[in-house]
Amino acid sequence: METFLLQNYFSLTHIVEVISVLAAVFLFKSYKNTAVKFFLYFLIFTVFCDFLGGYTHYVANGKFLECLIGTRVEKNHWLFTLSWDIGAVVFFSCYYKKILKYKIFKKTIHLFLYGFIIFSMTYICLNWDEFFSQFFVPIVIFGALIILMCAIFYFVEVLQSDKILIFYKSVNFYISFVIFVWWLIVTPVTFYDVYFYYEVISHINNDMNYLILRNEIFLLANIFMYLTYTFALIWCRPEKN
Repeated sequence: METFLLQNYFSLTHIVEVISVLAAVFLFKSYKNTAVKFFLYFLIFTVFCDFLGGYTHYVANGKFLECLIGTRVEKNHWLFTLSWDIGAVVFFSCYYKKILKYKIFKKTIHLFLYGFIIFSMTYICLNWDEFFSQFFVPIVIFGALIILMCAIFYFVEVLQSDKILIFYKSVNFYISFVIFVWWLIVTPVTFYDVYFYYEVISHINNDMNYLILRNEIFLLANIFMYLTYTFALIWCRPEKN
């Protein structure tokens, strides 16, 4: 089973991503008058960026992106740092500012979001060369704290309102549950990404054992995330704004 998952890592990931995107497209009309439509846009954008990040498979001798070997963008760290480590945090912060009711929660998210953007841009500028060859642990951790905070704020509001009676019918509940669990599982892996290094030409990783473990964690976490999104979009009823 483990061998199957690892050998089909990208295929399995893309399959669950496509399933979630198809659900988003076919069910968009049901959610077009709710805040969830912005989440659907983001979901499609995220999957697009993930497919785009696969360009590194063609950065090799004899392949059509061979010309990128030796350039700053021969690896895709820069893309996922911008689209996920930063982009996802910015999106979910804005999304929760829209769906939360308590002003104190909105103001708190607003302040942390601006702080995060300033910190991330400054950190990237100060570590410009590394931006193209590694992921930044401080940015990932800061972003994870904001994501967890947003999800917790949502859970608190649900517990203190009548929504607690029908929470299982809300798409936002499943979104909050998924991002809380996903970031809680994946963020600790970032501390060991110093071992996630490979040479483009040889495609040799300096720690294959870590690479296998990392792929297993990300694969299972992504399958859980995208399938739960799909289930939620199909199962839940659109909430009126």
